[in-house]
Amino acid sequence: MRLQGKVVLITGSGSGIGKSTALLFAQQGASVIVNDLDAVKGQETVQEITENGGNATFIQADVTDAPSVQSMAAEALRHYGQIDVLFNNAGVSGVGALHEIEPDVWDKVMDINIKGVFLASKYIVPHMMERKSGSIINMSSCVAEMGLARRVSYAATKGAVLAMTKSMQVDYAGYGIRVNALLPGTILTPFVEQYLKNSYDDPEAAIAAIKTRQLSGELGTPEDVAQAALFLASDESKFMMGSPLYIDGGVVFGKNA
Repeated sequence: MRLQGKVVLITGSGSGIGKSTALLFAQQGASVIVNDLDAVKGQETVQEITENGGNATFIQADVTDAPSVQSMAAEALRHYGQIDVLFNNAGVSGVGALHEIEPDVWDKVMDINIKGVFLASKYIVPHMMERKSGSIINMSSCVAEMGLARRVSYAATKGAVLAMTKSMQVDYAGYGIRVNALLPGTILTPFVEQYLKNSYDDPEAAIAAIKTRQLSGELGTPEDVAQAALFLASDESKFMMGSPLYIDGGVVFGKNA
């Protein structure tokens, strides 16, 4: 029970990586605050946790809207009295070369992926500062460290999140708060599966091509990322501060011959 007694808030935990992480954290003894814009999916995550004997609460909030996020933080603290771990997981992908992207689409990716991290952290960090304790996990991506065709908006946001992580760590280290980032490679989430189906005539061929980018020869799973998040949330990572943690199957630092 690596998170026994801890209260964790995970944004975007109605599906994919966020949901897998919520389920794992609950198994490890955490009380989990499930957040998602989609109330149906969020409640499904809570139901799955509680049916397996865990403790979870759903709070609907839009991570791009300041009053909504502020209300979520206040409700979470009223309910549990503390937040030990914040996992800024909510995010969307962005596809297209720069000249192809419409300004409103660019703004949406920026708002969710960057502003969402800013707002959730803004309204929860003061509580952690008072307690002089906390772990913040920010979802970046391996594309923050490499070029990838037609992903400029997504790459821009994930590079920003990684830079934010490092600056946040400097600001809050004196308050006993750790801030680290996850940098996954291609993870086969329901979102990615749907994207492949909609974007390629042969989704299976597309998956096979993506696998060749990774030394592992396989795509990651949401559970792979959840296990890394568990390490950062737990006291086992107490000496990790401002660090990027790669879960990418070797795509960044390796290259097949």
